[in-house]
Amino acid sequence: MATTNGSWQDVAKAKRDSVNNLIPEPWRLKSIPSTEEQRDVTGKYIWQFLSEREVEITETNAVEIAKHTTTGKWTAEEVTRAFCHRAALAHQLLNCLHEIFFDAAIETAKGLDAYLAEHKKPVGPLHGLPVSLKDQFHVKGVETHMGYVGWIGTFEGKKGTGREKIFESEMVRELRELGAVLYCKTSVPHTLMSGETVNNIIEYTWNPKNRNLACGGSSGGEGALIGIKGSPLGFGTDIGGSIRIPAAFNGLYGIRPSTGRMPYEGMANSMDGQNTVLSVVGPLSHTVGGLRLAMKSLLSMQPWLHDPLVTEMPWRDDQEKEILDLIESPTAGKGQLAFAVMENDGSVTPQPPVQRAMKIIVSTLEKLDHKVIKWSPPSHAYGNKVLLTTWGYDGGADVHGAFALSGEPMSAQVEQAYGKEPQEQMSASKIAATNVAKREYQKEYMEYWNSTKELTGTGRPVDALIAPLAPFPAARPLGYRYYGYTTFVNLLDYTSCVIPVTTADQKVDVLDKDFKPLNDLDKSIADLYDAAIYDGAHVSVQLIGRRLQEEKVLALAEYVGNTIRGS
Repeated sequence: MATTNGSWQDVAKAKRDSVNNLIPEPWRLKSIPSTEEQRDVTGKYIWQFLSEREVEITETNAVEIAKHTTTGKWTAEEVTRAFCHRAALAHQLLNCLHEIFFDAAIETAKGLDAYLAEHKKPVGPLHGLPVSLKDQFHVKGVETHMGYVGWIGTFEGKKGTGREKIFESEMVRELRELGAVLYCKTSVPHTLMSGETVNNIIEYTWNPKNRNLACGGSSGGEGALIGIKGSPLGFGTDIGGSIRIPAAFNGLYGIRPSTGRMPYEGMANSMDGQNTVLSVVGPLSHTVGGLRLAMKSLLSMQPWLHDPLVTEMPWRDDQEKEILDLIESPTAGKGQLAFAVMENDGSVTPQPPVQRAMKIIVSTLEKLDHKVIKWSPPSHAYGNKVLLTTWGYDGGADVHGAFALSGEPMSAQVEQAYGKEPQEQMSASKIAATNVAKREYQKEYMEYWNSTKELTGTGRPVDALIAPLAPFPAARPLGYRYYGYTTFVNLLDYTSCVIPVTTADQKVDVLDKDFKPLNDLDKSIADLYDAAIYDGAHVSVQLIGRRLQEEKVLALAEYVGNTIRGS
C-alpha cells in the first residue's frame, strides 16, 4: 500500500534517515564493526569515542549525577552534552533511538544552569539529570510513532488532530517540573507486544553487552541505551514484562510497580481500553538508588491530582525503614528475612546461566541465615492462560488496524502472537468471565502467600519471592517463545524489581546431559541454548513483592543486589 508520501518503505526510510541526520557530524562513526569483530560494545569499546570528561560523567550513576547537578558542581549543560554524545554512539551501534532532540535538551540544560545561578537552588530533585523515554511518551516537538510506519506524521495514527508534536504526556510535564532534561525517545517493537525490539523503521535493536542477542522488549531501546550508559535513567512500560525483560537482558535494575502508582495519563498505547490487566510505567537505571530517586521525585508531584488512575499514595519511608530495621538489627528469628524461591515454573526449564544465577541467590541468602523456602503456588500455567486471554479481547483489531494504515508487514515476532488477519472479537460475557477468573486467581494466590507464615519461622509470610524472569539470559533473535516467568506478575498486579546477578560463562554454563524436557516448548527453548553464543551475556532475576509494595521491594532488591556483589 502506498501512503500520500510514498510506499511504506519510503516513509520508513525517510524517518530513519531524518533521525540519523540529527546526529552531529563529529559524533558519527566511520564504520560499525560486525558482531564477530566486536560482540560487546560497552565499557572500553565505546570509551574510545568519548573524551575523558565524557567518560567520567556518563559512567556516573543517576543519584550521584543529581547530587552534582543540583549543587552546581557539574553544569546541566556539560552533563547533557556528554549523554547526548554517548546516546548518539549507542544508536549507531544498536539502533536504539526513535527520536533525537539533543538541541532542545541542551537549551533546557542551559536554562537550568541559569536558574541555579540566579536562585541558588535547583528547580527540583532531578535538576540537570538527563532522562530517556520509551516511545510511548508524547513530547513536544517530536513524534510518537511507537514503531508503526502509519503513525509517522500523525497523532497516534490520526491526522489533523491539532495535537501532533504539541501534546505532552502527564509524566513528561512532571519530569520537566522536577528539573529533568529530556533528550531522546527510545525504540520499541511495533505493537509493544514482543520481548524483542524490532520494527520496520529502525529494524532490530541489539544487546550492547552481546550483539548476538536481543536487548529485550518492549522497552528494549531503554534497556539498550541505559545498558551502554547512554542514559543514566529512563522510563519504560510493562504489561507482560516490558520493563523487567530489557532491564534483565542489559544488566540493569528496573521496577514494575503495581497499577495506579505511577502516572500513565496521556501516553500512547496498544489495545487502549483493555482494562483487565493494565500496562504500568516504571523506571530503569543502574542502581536501585536511581529507581528510588525517580519514583520518590514523581510522587512528590502528587500525580493523583492529574491522572484519575493514580492512587493517592505518597512515598512511604516507613516501608523502607521496616526492612532496613530487620536487616540491621537482627534478633533471634524476628530479624531474619524470609524469601521464597521458584527455580522452575513447571512449564519451561531455565537455561544453565539462569539456573546458576538462582543458585547464587539461594546460597548467598542462606549464608546470611535468612530463611529460604520453596515456592509451590497455584498453577502458573492457568494464570498465564487467563492473562493471554486479555490480549485477545479485540481479536487483534487494534494492532492490525495500525499496520493497515501504511500496509507495512508485521515482524515475524509479532505475527506469532497476532497472526496475519484479525480474529473474532470476544463477547462482553467472555470478557466478564475473564475478569472473574482473574479475581479468583488473585485471591487464591493471595491466600497461598499468606499461608507461608507457617513455614518462615519469622511470624510473617515470606517477605518476597525470587524467580527467573525469562528462561534465558537474553533471547536470541526470533527465540522469545515463552513469557510465563513475567506475565503472572502482571495478572497478580504484584510489584517486581530486576536484580542483576552475573554473566553467562561458556565454561561453566553447560547443558545437563541428563536433561529431560517437560514438553515440546521446553525442548525448543533448551535447543536454542548455545554456551558460546551466550558467553558474556547479563544474567538477572526478579524479586517480587505483593501489590503496592514498591518501597519495600526496592529496599529488599537493594539489599540482595549489594549482598551478591559483595559475596
